[in-house]
Amino acid sequence: MPRKPPSPHQTPSTPAARGVGQVRIIGGRWRGTKLSVPDRPGLRPSSDRVRETLFNWLMPVLPGARVLDVFAGTGALGFEALSRGAAHATLVERDPGLATALRAASDRLGAEATVVAQDALAWLGGQEAYFDVVFLDPPFADGLWERALAALSPRLASDAWVYVESPVGTIPAVPRGWFLHREGQTRDVRYALYRAPGAQAAGTLRPDDSPATTA
Repeated sequence: MPRKPPSPHQTPSTPAARGVGQVRIIGGRWRGTKLSVPDRPGLRPSSDRVRETLFNWLMPVLPGARVLDVFAGTGALGFEALSRGAAHATLVERDPGLATALRAASDRLGAEATVVAQDALAWLGGQEAYFDVVFLDPPFADGLWERALAALSPRLASDAWVYVESPVGTIPAVPRGWFLHREGQTRDVRYALYRAPGAQAAGTLRPDDSPATTA
């Protein structure tokens, strides 16, 4: 179900986070490993079905990739990418309890991950690193897609892939020049994979790729 306010990413809460559910890593070296879903209002991990589809799309480009999970939550997307061969993942999560859970999961897995307990937009504004694959699944109620996409653009490698999740019926406007590579939807969620412009990307888009909605 879509996130509902209050948002765990935008309203800091206490570090205590008792797990009330689990989400599993569905492929790669940690296949079957379960991650805790702490008790946070509106926390909505991407479903197994959506993640399976997304990572089938990304499979050729994950080995060695530098990954950014911007509103990390449970870390299901970032850890899935690492499980499937990404070199490093940066997981940004403002909620201190969720960040603590992310660090615990990273330590348990021995993951090449950096957990950042900070507001995602503020953190992006101070970065100099570049990322090959980015997961953008912000709190639905906060309408942060366009602001986050604009903040991400300077931090993308020239051949970057950007995954965007939003409610069905909401198509966030992406920066000019981006291409929609694949999209799908469930009853509640639209999920889409975009390709940022760049010389290295030009030869890899399939003929049915179409220009994305632009801002």
